[in-house]
Formats: sequence, structure tokens, C-alpha cells
Amino acid sequence: MRTDYLGLEAFVAIAELGSFSRAAAFLNITPTALSHRIKKLEADLGVQMIVRTTREVSLTKVAQGLLPTIRRDLGRISESYAKLLESGRSTEERLAVACLPTVAYSHLSTILPEFTREYPKMTVQLYDQSVARIYDLIEKGEVEFGITIVTARRWDLDIQEIYTEPYLVLMRKDHPLAEKEQLRREDLIGLPFVRISTQSTNRQLVDEALGEYGEEMVWRYEVQNPVMALNLVSEGAALTVLPAMTKILTWKNLVARPLSDVRMSRTIGVATRRGSPVSPPGLRLLQMIETSLSNS
Repeated sequence: MRTDYLGLEAFVAIAELGSFSRAAAFLNITPTALSHRIKKLEADLGVQMIVRTTREVSLTKVAQGLLPTIRRDLGRISESYAKLLESGRSTEERLAVACLPTVAYSHLSTILPEFTREYPKMTVQLYDQSVARIYDLIEKGEVEFGITIVTARRWDLDIQEIYTEPYLVLMRKDHPLAEKEQLRREDLIGLPFVRISTQSTNRQLVDEALGEYGEEMVWRYEVQNPVMALNLVSEGAALTVLPAMTKILTWKNLVARPLSDVRMSRTIGVATRRGSPVSPPGLRLLQMIETSLSNS
């Protein structure tokens, strides 16, 4: 049998307030509705709980014995409900997203302050991670969406392409190639370069685009992240090939040049777990990211 919480709530209100009219007002229902709740409760339990006359309302002996237990248990239920409500509101006011570090540094640092002005009670948890880690966070449901490089399609994820970003060659301003507005792959042969680890998606895209020219380049250094690569370029130790967004990380003594004879780019997309809708705040943040990317 299902527990009649409304009936029990009505019984406790009458017992504590001593009046049907006051109890009905407290519960924000009509006296008739309150009477129906009590009658249903008594019918379900098979015992009389309330004795009502024209002058007073009293509890039966059975009801008097049950009142402390019912009051205590309803209080516990009320406390549990309040905690659940607080937890739900807390979840609603937290937005977790994942993003490529380059997108985070070049766009989200300006987008997030604007977003929190629209959602002042919202806490944003940003995971600026690698491609593999972003997909892992989405699969586990730890983030609502991820801004990442579009790789092989996944059956468990929905992926929408939103931006195509070119790669650039970065060098010091005093490097001889800096005088050219555009470069060709043959210009890079024999020059020392620094590249990102073989495990990175960026490395794979660069190798594929350079083709046989890449085999003739001098890969002097291999590092784990773009910041270290740019440090080496800034010291004049090498050149590097990185996505255009990394320009925001570059030092004043560096310049970036495109390649004219090869299309070298990466496709940025938004990935979500299939069947998991993005919340309204998440959709708003995603819209702001897409707009910022399209204007860059």
C-alpha cells in the first residue's frame, strides 16, 4: 500500500492547530478538501483518527499514540526533501564544460566574465584538457559538452562542426623567413623545428599535411605542450607549426606566417553525449563560444 503523505500531513496539522479551518488555511487548501484527506486516511488505515463535533476537534486514543511517531517521521521526510531541493538547485547553478586549452586561452577568458554577468549565480567548472581527456569527460557525463578537435565519429557522441582553424608557422621576428608574408613547405626544409609529442592530435594533423616535406625537416625538439614549444621559438632555438589560436600565447618577439601551398587546418566541434540534452545556460555559453570563434 502506498503511504498517504497528504493524509498524514493533514492529520498532524489538525492535531497541532486544533481546528479544521486553521489547518486548512495552513495547508492552503479548503476545509472540504481537508475533510476528504482525513476521511481517506481513516479509510486506508481502518481506524478513526479525528473526533469532530460542532464545538471541538479531538484525537482518538489510537491517534494520540501515533502522533509523535508520525510527526517525527514527517519531519525527517521534510528535512530530506529540503536537502534534495538544495542539492538540485546547487546542480542547476553549476555548469561543467571541457575545452581545448588553445580555445580556452584565446576565447573563454573573455567570454566567461560576460557569461557570468548573465548568470551571476552560476559556477562554471572548466576543464581545459587534451582531445582524449575531453572525450572521456563527456562519456562519463562529467561535463555537458566539450569543444574539441573533430576526429573519428563516435557512436555514443553527437558532434557538430563549428569552426575550421588554420595552422601557422611561428618564428622570431629576426628570422630570415619573417620577411615573407607567406611560406611554402620547401622553405622549411633543413630548418630546426620543435613539435608536440607524437601522442597529440595536433602532431598527427601537422605530419599528414606536410607529407613528404615533413621527412626533410629537422625536428630538433619534441615537447609536450605548445607553451614549451613557443619558449624554444622565442629563444631562437627552432621554429614551430601550431594552430592560429596559439598566437595569443606568443611573445612580442614572435611572428606567425601561413603556408600558401598546402591546406593545413583542424576542425573544431562541439561534442555532447548522445541522449543528454544541454541545459539552457550551457546552450547560451555554447552560443557565445560559436559567435566568438566565427568572429575571430
